[in-house]
Amino acid sequence: MKNSMIIQGLMASALAVSAVPAMAQTMDHSAHQEQAEAMEMDHSAQGMNHADHMAAMNDDVAGAEAALVAYREALVARDGDAMDALFADESFVYENGKDEGSFTHYMEHHLGPELDAIASFTFGDPTVAVTRMGHLAYGRETYTYRIELTDGRVIEREGVATSVLAHDADGWKIVQYHSSSRAPRNR
Repeated sequence: MKNSMIIQGLMASALAVSAVPAMAQTMDHSAHQEQAEAMEMDHSAQGMNHADHMAAMNDDVAGAEAALVAYREALVARDGDAMDALFADESFVYENGKDEGSFTHYMEHHLGPELDAIASFTFGDPTVAVTRMGHLAYGRETYTYRIELTDGRVIEREGVATSVLAHDADGWKIVQYHSSSRAPRNR
């Protein structure tokens, strides 16, 4: 009888302990369900379902991609004002291992003077990919470029760039841009 009472006590303890995880899973699931319903209600209050919300997010990523493409197009056009409009006031530019400061400083002390010496600037094989993270996005680019200078010299390079963009009421602005290049390798 004593062994029977011990076995019953152990079984009762085992059942009590095994019930806790099952109840915790149920409670966690219901909490998750409540969060999901609250999020769905938030989307509904905005007149959006999940598919609409995801489409809006993708359109917004397209806006960040468009900002990076616009920067490349402004370089080709050698349009300093168009480039400046794409950067946040507090921005950071890094090029080939050098801290160039803000975009404004970069234009005044580096890129701006170079633009006057360029006869032609073309990009080849450009790729751009952007990933959004809330009000920020980061971009990754690869490309080749060819610069013909007014003195007849030609510069050909393979390049990469990474960027951080921030989104506000005015749209996407580049807050950090880092590019590097090298002479093309023989393939």
